[in-house]
Amino acid sequence: MKNEFKSLIVQGDKKFSLKNVKTDYTGGYSKEKAKDALINSKIEINHLQEKLYASGTQSVLILFQAMDAAGKDSAIEHVMSGLNPQGCQVFSFKVPTSEEYEHDFLWRHYKALPERGRIGIHNRSHYENVLVCKVHPEYILSENIPGFADVKKINKDFWKQRYQSIRNFEEHLTANGTVIIKFFLNVSRAEQKERFLERIEDPTKNWKFSSGDIKERALWDDYMKAYEDAINETSTKDAPWHIIPADKKWFARLAISEIIEDKMKSLNLKFPVLGEEEQGKLSETKMALLAE
Repeated sequence: MKNEFKSLIVQGDKKFSLKNVKTDYTGGYSKEKAKDALINSKIEINHLQEKLYASGTQSVLILFQAMDAAGKDSAIEHVMSGLNPQGCQVFSFKVPTSEEYEHDFLWRHYKALPERGRIGIHNRSHYENVLVCKVHPEYILSENIPGFADVKKINKDFWKQRYQSIRNFEEHLTANGTVIIKFFLNVSRAEQKERFLERIEDPTKNWKFSSGDIKERALWDDYMKAYEDAINETSTKDAPWHIIPADKKWFARLAISEIIEDKMKSLNLKFPVLGEEEQGKLSETKMALLAE
């Protein structure tokens, strides 16, 4: 992986602080250079996806987390546009349904995991349960967990256990052939403001804006603390977090693409090789076709 993207990985053995990372970092790329590099990266990911699908032995799970207007949707659209839809699936997680609340918090995410040979993309993910739920602990009450019928019961020990559940979940997936790539699109509060104003002023983007977005923006510091805690608790060797500078969408898209490409290359994917018997049948079939 290029050095300008290596720096975006959170090493689990080091304490991470969001205050120490830049949201407008561009790694020395210009906008035009980044666009060209993105095209090449998307082509390579497409080739790698074909091998992943053909081999059918591993799967790739890509998680996107971010504050509102950080560019998750557009990043997914631009980076994944070159993939074969047959081998790719996207899930966007909203507020849990009544059925989902009747199960543990990981249930709906487990159901959405990619099959072997496929790429799964989760727009928001199981991390919402230690992000928005940590900022709004009253949401936990809807889960009807024994012993937690009062917000006051939701303490540090509760969150410690939930982080452990997530680490165990991801460790289990990794051990069974699912490669996990986690992205936090790190947008500045000033840039979010500009994007909100753009959504309000542009009639074609009004639908993207909700008055609730402003209420959550007022809790910015709480969210930053929740993200920082979650990243520190769950950035592991096999499933590290990647902190993507998101003020410049063109760089964020390139960084995401390059990281996915690099990870998929590390899997040493190959097309399946037929056995001698099947190879012989191919030769026989070829001769029969040529003889028609």
